[in-house]
Amino acid sequence: MSVLVVGMSHRSAPVAVLEQVSMSDDVARERASRALIRRSSLSEAMVVSTCNRVEIYCVTNSFHTGVNDVVEVLHGLSGVDTDVLRRSLYVRYADAAAEHMLVVTSGLDSMVVGEQQIIGQVRAAYSQARELGTAGPTLHALAQCALHTGKRVHTETDIDDAGASMVSFACAEAINQLGRDGRDRPFAGTTAMVLGAGVMASLAATHLGRLGVEGLVLTNRTRSRAEILAEHSREAGVPARVVDFDARIPALADVDIVISATGADNYTVTAADVPTGRDITFVDLSLPRDIDDAVADLPGVRLVNIERLHEARRDTDDDSQAQAMRIVSEELESYSSAQRIRDVVPAVAALRRHASELVEAEMERLVQRTPTMSEPDREEVSRTVRRVVDKLLHQPTVRVKELAAHSGTVSYDSALQELFGLTPPQPARPVSVAAVDLPVGDTGTITSVRATVADTVAGA
Repeated sequence: MSVLVVGMSHRSAPVAVLEQVSMSDDVARERASRALIRRSSLSEAMVVSTCNRVEIYCVTNSFHTGVNDVVEVLHGLSGVDTDVLRRSLYVRYADAAAEHMLVVTSGLDSMVVGEQQIIGQVRAAYSQARELGTAGPTLHALAQCALHTGKRVHTETDIDDAGASMVSFACAEAINQLGRDGRDRPFAGTTAMVLGAGVMASLAATHLGRLGVEGLVLTNRTRSRAEILAEHSREAGVPARVVDFDARIPALADVDIVISATGADNYTVTAADVPTGRDITFVDLSLPRDIDDAVADLPGVRLVNIERLHEARRDTDDDSQAQAMRIVSEELESYSSAQRIRDVVPAVAALRRHASELVEAEMERLVQRTPTMSEPDREEVSRTVRRVVDKLLHQPTVRVKELAAHSGTVSYDSALQELFGLTPPQPARPVSVAAVDLPVGDTGTITSVRATVADTVAGA
């Protein structure tokens, strides 16, 4: 039984597909979780669904069957064509699945690197799975490790500053282009539009308020999310109104600054959309780009591009992310060792039962051959034999357990089977990874500690 992750995120899927598959409420996630564990290959399931990702964490007895079962459940719940799902999904398996969850929970795979909301979202997903009874001991151990890792990353590194600093750095660039250096409220008297309602957009709206914008115009494909952001802005004392996403272009005529952070798979603003005769500063905080570079060629228009911002911030951000990945690697090694030891408990129990049965059989034979032996003598012989067996088993048991904990290539079960002639459990039927027709999306920030099934699938 191994952990399997099948998911899609802003990095692997078009926004339209991600929105169709998204499970934005507890009822949808409950329905998905129950559908998953009804599949014969899946014994545990947990659903993490945010505005930027949908991921199914489950425990499976077969990689091939498990992947197909998850895809079929997602197809049944979302109505998205299976082929479309396969082009948008990525897969992680065994240790690579554990690493992925640690990386995600630490905020290293988020659109805004280092954002903390994902910790709460993973915690909520685990709590719901536990209440539903769909999370068992394997997902319990993994979720606890991931939450602990995320807490360490945010406590021991400066990763929290990455997203906020990117927004503030972008606004500073815009201020420089506007020639408003040195003012306490450099955007006073201006109106700003924010496209998107995710973490980066929320940070942008907050920062614009601090810089003195007179008002905000907010828009998002899902209007309800923009309404929530507008309410938060008004509570902070910054007037805000919401326009439908399809009405964003006419609204450009009333704004001086536009910040786009949608992560869409096409441009939210093109050169043809920009009204003539108006000075506008555009800030593009998305990858892939939201705003067509051609807008910068228009008179009176300025463009701040995230790629140049990333280049300027790379040294600081890379240092924080490197520290974070070291923590992830440490926690992953600890988790993997603990899981390997836990997984050999049945083999240890089988070995002890086997030894006890041998002792019982030999003692019965001794009773038959020595009818005149007294009961105290028999008890002493029994204790002696058991002590000898315990001492003989102790060193090999400890040694092989150590190998299982610290080596990814030594199988404790197979070692015991070879050494003591135990009958191995019937393994799941092996399946060629190439048979799984499921391309794997690029996860960007993840650096695998071990070779993964997903890497093989990606090359297929």
